[in-house]
Amino acid sequence: MSKIVKWLAIILGVLLLVIVVVMAAASAKAIEQDEDVRANHGAGASSVAPSYSGLQRAFPASSEPADNPTTAEKVDLGRLLFFDPVLSQNNDFACASCHHPDLGFSDGRATAMGAHETALARNAPTLWNVAFARNLFWDGRLQSLEAQVEMPLTHPDEMGVGDTATLVAELQVIPEYQELFAAAFDDGITFDNVERALAAFQRSLITDNSPFDQYAAGDFNALTPSQRRGLALFRSGATRCFECHAAPTFATDTFRVVGVESDDPGRAAIANDGDFGAFKVPTLRNIALTAPYMHNGSMTTLEEVLDFYAEGGGRAHGQENIDVFVQGFEMSDQEKADLLAFLMALTDESQMPEIPTAVPSGLPVIERIDNPARAIVAAANIGHDAELTAAREPQTIIVQPGESIQTAVDRAQPGDTVQIPYGVYHERVVIDISDFTLHGVPNATGEYPILDGEGILSEGVIASSNNFTIGYLHVRNYTDNGVIVEGSTNIHFHDLLVEFTGTYGVYPVQSTDVLVERVEVTGTDDAGIYAGQCENVIVRDSIAYGNVLGIELENTLNGEVYNNHVYDNTLGILIVLLPQLTSKISADTYIHNNIVEANNHENFAPSGFARVAPSGTGILLLATDNAEVTGNTIKDNKTVGIAVFSSTRSGAFDTTELDIGPTPENNWIHGNTFENNGYDPDPATKDLGIPGADIIWDGTGVGNHFDEDSSVSTFPPILPKSSWPAWLYRSYYNILNFAIERMG
Repeated sequence: MSKIVKWLAIILGVLLLVIVVVMAAASAKAIEQDEDVRANHGAGASSVAPSYSGLQRAFPASSEPADNPTTAEKVDLGRLLFFDPVLSQNNDFACASCHHPDLGFSDGRATAMGAHETALARNAPTLWNVAFARNLFWDGRLQSLEAQVEMPLTHPDEMGVGDTATLVAELQVIPEYQELFAAAFDDGITFDNVERALAAFQRSLITDNSPFDQYAAGDFNALTPSQRRGLALFRSGATRCFECHAAPTFATDTFRVVGVESDDPGRAAIANDGDFGAFKVPTLRNIALTAPYMHNGSMTTLEEVLDFYAEGGGRAHGQENIDVFVQGFEMSDQEKADLLAFLMALTDESQMPEIPTAVPSGLPVIERIDNPARAIVAAANIGHDAELTAAREPQTIIVQPGESIQTAVDRAQPGDTVQIPYGVYHERVVIDISDFTLHGVPNATGEYPILDGEGILSEGVIASSNNFTIGYLHVRNYTDNGVIVEGSTNIHFHDLLVEFTGTYGVYPVQSTDVLVERVEVTGTDDAGIYAGQCENVIVRDSIAYGNVLGIELENTLNGEVYNNHVYDNTLGILIVLLPQLTSKISADTYIHNNIVEANNHENFAPSGFARVAPSGTGILLLATDNAEVTGNTIKDNKTVGIAVFSSTRSGAFDTTELDIGPTPENNWIHGNTFENNGYDPDPATKDLGIPGADIIWDGTGVGNHFDEDSSVSTFPPILPKSSWPAWLYRSYYNILNFAIERMG
């Protein structure tokens, strides 16, 4: 029996069963997703406002729990405990033995060494900025610093304290500890208070005044030219380093498979939904001081790490399930040197705690270590602490004949406008200044100035600027992105022509209050207009054609897409919630008055999620919530006009990777005009046993309603309408999904 026949049998069965079991099914509550993600969704910018540059980002809240507020007394006590070997079984091993301050609070070994010189399985991670981490250990097994402390203290291969009561008794006879615990805690010396004091000390290990931080705050002399070029590469679409190592922590609490050769299961050992070989993304702050690298310390230098990622990580050796952001990239010797120089600029030990000369137990304290990496860092960080340029009234700066756009931008201050006379410019422009406008000056016939990457440069414009406007430009022939704006607030893209720019044409990411209007994009192998992990996005009066995806809002909250013309793409408009990203929400999108026609282009995406987009799709709502689709003209899309699908039934994801709510909920499709959709569905849709139609719903997610007239073709043939009473909706939903699950 073919899958289509099975589907028809299902629908017939549903119609018959409704009469018999409707009351029973109506009493069963349709499963709804957890709405708690709205409280901490992760979409949008985290930049500080007002700011000199859009690179200034707010650090997340500390992990400090309500029952262990940080005090100076706890931090001081915790510092002494951290360096005191009394916490180990044989009084010969301190926390600082594996987390030495002179080694970036790591230990300089490939894998840590525990008690009795036992070789441990993983590299000792840095403790800098651990206050901001939500998942601890390489596999994220614990979420509390207080709980984390217990594991190394009691593990037989680490500090080996078998009986915590014995440890407490040992501390209780030391007069200085009696005084220190009494000052820090009402109940004196307990094992819980040992944990609380050590956690409080670790939360004090903050690094936030590196040359990069000084640059972000407006001291543009803090980074060398090489480091500024490296920063541009770091946040480019070529390397995509920033996707996983986002400012200000330069880490994320996600778990990713990069392909380091190892038998270690990583996250999979402690989480049912964890991928084999996935590990937590570590911070890059003070990374120059913490060699060797990776979870198993298998890479001895940062150069080796960069080469590994440039080759595509484990992809270079045919390993599967490598993270989507590890794709490989071309890197010249100069670019490699620039990236390394930027990583040096993330070094800051200004809040280094003092290593005590003695501890209350009287046991020996670790000695200082000469870390040769410090000299390398010092040689790289040769920017200076010059005073900020004196403020002045905003100016209009015109790019002069023979001058690069970047040179003019580098002369600017917040509030300025840089104007680009008509001409052809072969360069990448990097903008970090807030309150900034970049405008082209069209010629007499209305043609825009041209930024042409000649198929060599990765981006046309990279910006991290709050209150940033860009317009009247023609951007073409870049390998990765046309215009990318990352981590910013109040962004305005307008009057742009973007052609053949690799992955994305116009790309706001992790930004808030974004307006895209009168933009024309063609020839991208992913999305023409792409808002990723943003909040409050409007895309209007724009044209997208000849792309894999015309317009995409990914993991974005509050979007409006209207008065656009999308045609001859593989997929016209995509509203999607993807897994393994900082933002965990896709909701509240209003899609109206667009023309979505003939999106039947062959899929030419090289890899990633876009590669599985079925050709012939007008609008796809994938795992998104609360979208309204109305007033659109949707015609001549060979597979489907509008599709509403979950992540689990789309076939696009390994379900073990999902860390999001996978089902679409509370979406309303109504008042659209359909014509000639679904006449020749893509093979991927046929393989699911689904015929082409104007509207296709996979049956998942509660609260989805389809209020179109009877002439609209749908699959299933009956779709729930908003006029249905709640009991009827629940009956239909539960019976339909029961049947689908049984079909498999």
